[in-house]
Amino acid sequence: MSTFTYCPHCATPLQFWHDGELRRQRCPSCGWIHYRNPTVGVAVILLEAHRLLLGERRSGGWCIPCGHVEWDESIEQAALREFEEETGLQVSLQGVFVVHSNFHNPRQHTVGVWYRARRTGGTLRAGGDLRNVAFFSLENLPTLVFPTDQKVVAALRS
Repeated sequence: MSTFTYCPHCATPLQFWHDGELRRQRCPSCGWIHYRNPTVGVAVILLEAHRLLLGERRSGGWCIPCGHVEWDESIEQAALREFEEETGLQVSLQGVFVVHSNFHNPRQHTVGVWYRARRTGGTLRAGGDLRNVAFFSLENLPTLVFPTDQKVVAALRS
């Protein structure tokens, strides 16, 4: 568990405290409590002619194009922004396909929301965290780097 030494609001040294459920850090001066909560991620599923658009990450491996929701941004806005940044394509969201907790990175728990989408414009090109983008048959995909993307693909196949 990540810990802090000082309160980010008043710089008082933090103390450990048990809130009845979990051991947390709390500021004895201003009362701020460090709740270690997951961040929200979004991904966009674009299927065309039974082929799924995937991105090859700069750090290696393939994934459904995805990213994190920024402060003061809706999850829908984040999905549209991230998808266009990474693929060059604009889409209209067609609803939430699935939501999963992502535990593949022990240092950062995320909750992911996968949207289905339909292309509305743009030119396919890799950008952002991706070095390549390509469509693949659902039956012949490259190795996916995220276990939750593997669950999503299994659901798309069924």
